[in-house]
Amino acid sequence: MFIGRLMFSQVMDYLPKHTFQQCVNRYHGNRKIKNFTCLDQFLCMAFAQLTYRESLRDIEVCLRAQKTKLYHMGIRGGIARNTLANANKIRDWRIYADLAQSLITTARELYRNEDLGIEFDNTVYALDASTIDLCLSVFPWATFRQTKAAIKLHTLLDLRGNIPTFIHISDGKLHDVNVLDILIPEPGAFYVMDRGYLDFKRLYAMNMAGAFFLIRAKSNTKFKRRYSHRADTSGGVICDQTIVLTGVNSSVDYPQALRRVKYHDSATGKTFNFLTNNFILPAQAVADLYRQRWQVELFFKWIKQHLRIKAFYGTSENAVKTQIWIAVSVYVLIAIIKKQLRIKENLYTILQVLSVTVFEKIPLVQAVTGSGYSSRKPHTAKQLKLFN
Repeated sequence: MFIGRLMFSQVMDYLPKHTFQQCVNRYHGNRKIKNFTCLDQFLCMAFAQLTYRESLRDIEVCLRAQKTKLYHMGIRGGIARNTLANANKIRDWRIYADLAQSLITTARELYRNEDLGIEFDNTVYALDASTIDLCLSVFPWATFRQTKAAIKLHTLLDLRGNIPTFIHISDGKLHDVNVLDILIPEPGAFYVMDRGYLDFKRLYAMNMAGAFFLIRAKSNTKFKRRYSHRADTSGGVICDQTIVLTGVNSSVDYPQALRRVKYHDSATGKTFNFLTNNFILPAQAVADLYRQRWQVELFFKWIKQHLRIKAFYGTSENAVKTQIWIAVSVYVLIAIIKKQLRIKENLYTILQVLSVTVFEKIPLVQAVTGSGYSSRKPHTAKQLKLFN
């Protein structure tokens, strides 16, 4: 029998406590706090994410039922619904945003050599946004439509490991393309986007920063062909061209030449027009690279299904952002554990196992992989015979 630490404590061992304390000190999170610290708040909210708790009362009842184990989980403060609700409402959400960014930096270093599915050395990001619908009477600050409230998660996903490197939480009225004003382009990196981000003035700024973009053209995009390049049409590529924009505004916003790759997908029967400022990649590689953009859609679907970010424990803006950033921290923390322990199971399997074993005292790897565990090494020495 394994006599050790709780499963929840083993997971939280990978949380950088020193970095977390720096984030708390940066925003004075524990100022005038005696009992229920920011760490207690994070652990309670992380427990709620791992075990799929439905409400603050649900969190309170479950943790109080295991009150003899709270100390071993790292929770030192008393568990009360009002205390947790007040902490989510008042304590600065940027504490957990900074913590998530620190975990993201660690995860990206671990996944930097992850196979992308195509032969490509540059960093590849997929940029997209997802809307979470809310009730206008309960969340009046999240303006969206006249009778509806919503928030948007603008996410930049590193496709090596599907790690979110940039997240901006806004109300539902903010258009997706405005996030390009906040984003700082990384020179040499590829940004794969849908046509909702087609703004040639912003794309030209990205080009001048040394970054590459790959985006779908709109049907009303006006351009003139300057050159046609040879391309292998066996994989679905129709043409590979160098073009210049001829629109009244677009020609001024993007005065340089662009590359247009027209591609027909035989599986769906759709034809796509891709625009990019990279003239080196083969045309087929451009189409294959854009296909990887679907990973960000799968990421949104995954976190909505397996993390608590569609139903919120609080109604204030600070409480909503706190819950989302802690959910992101838990997602990235599990990704770090998966890589460092070399666990082959996917994140869904790991989360499902953790949801029912957080109070168990078994090794983390054994619980996830189902492998046997023995506290003693088997005795392999052969017993000599005294008599024949």
